[in-house]
Amino acid sequence: MSNKLKSALIGGLIAGVLSAIPIVNYCCCIWGIGGGAVAGLMYIKGSPIRVPTGDGAIVGALAGVVGALIYLIIGLPIAFLFGAAAIEEQLTRSGVKLPVSGALFLVVGALLAAICIIILTTIGGLLAVPIFEKRKDSMPPPPPGTGGVGGGYAA
Repeated sequence: MSNKLKSALIGGLIAGVLSAIPIVNYCCCIWGIGGGAVAGLMYIKGSPIRVPTGDGAIVGALAGVVGALIYLIIGLPIAFLFGAAAIEEQLTRSGVKLPVSGALFLVVGALLAAICIIILTTIGGLLAVPIFEKRKDSMPPPPPGTGGVGGGYAA
């Protein structure tokens, strides 16, 4: 498994699960940025060379896709369990007659939340590079047998 994918899976797991739990999902912005930052940090720690900012954004976006899928798998059923009846009741009590049900509101809301998770984890991955990457620009070491100290290449 590649370093990017492994980092994205762990960061996405953090962002998706913590955003889906009803008690702690009020801080979903923090969980999204934090999941992207964790993914970026793990990628930086596993990389042998300096990580460019674009790679941090890619890892963050991948973590966001994983987190959004986890959020939809866990959070949407929880929302249906606890929220659909409450939305229907509120709409009926307020006298609003809509051609759509509360379930449609939940699905649209969950899709918007999933998009927000992807955006926030991408931001977290972008922020991780300037915060955690302390290496200076450097070239990777040359492969063995291609020259070295003293100049030229072997003939």
